[in-house]
Amino acid sequence: MKRGKKYAEAAKLIDRMTQYDTEEAIALVKKTAVAKFDETIEVHLRTGCDGRHADQQVRGAVVLPHGTGKTVRILVFAKGAKIDEAQAAGADYVGGEELIPKIQKEGWLDFDVVVATPDMMGVVGRLGRILGPKGLMPNPKAGTVTMDVTKAINDIKAGKVEYRLDKTNIIHVPVGKASFTEEQLSDNFQALMDAILKARPAALKGQFIRSATITSTMGPGIRLNVAKFMG
Repeated sequence: MKRGKKYAEAAKLIDRMTQYDTEEAIALVKKTAVAKFDETIEVHLRTGCDGRHADQQVRGAVVLPHGTGKTVRILVFAKGAKIDEAQAAGADYVGGEELIPKIQKEGWLDFDVVVATPDMMGVVGRLGRILGPKGLMPNPKAGTVTMDVTKAINDIKAGKVEYRLDKTNIIHVPVGKASFTEEQLSDNFQALMDAILKARPAALKGQFIRSATITSTMGPGIRLNVAKFMG
């Protein structure tokens, strides 16, 4: 893949063989984010889990202390009084059964997170084929299937991010924007790592975090020293 001149310049600042300490890696990732837009800073964690086994799944959510820097559009599936509650809490879209054809037939997907009350999961389940592959399916572990829609919406707006294993047992999570200060990115990164390390599956034998990389949307990956996340 041919990379641009800016990428080549940024890549020169990084030693591919070095595993950087968190503070140094965060300083570098900010330096190498040279796109004209405010790049997202992401962490990629390669785990020793085998997601094909239910007892080695890793999934959950954490509220980042400084948020993600992104405006998140929330769709809530609810009925009765919960519709008013969701609207009052600041949900961008609220509805029920009537939204199914809009998503299924019209391909409407102008939302980033879906929250549902438990009594609506039968309805939402019909969208599994569309929402599932996009990582939008509500899930109790992530706090997005709940009767407390106000808390769910407040947490998401405050910067809650979900983490889960992908098919290759890697976790990808945003920890902020290139415009964040090093301290903000560091706080967010620490909060994320604390949550993920606590979520280590009891059934896992061997090393949990095998490698970690931090990168900006358009920048090169920077390898992190995972020694302190070992175990």
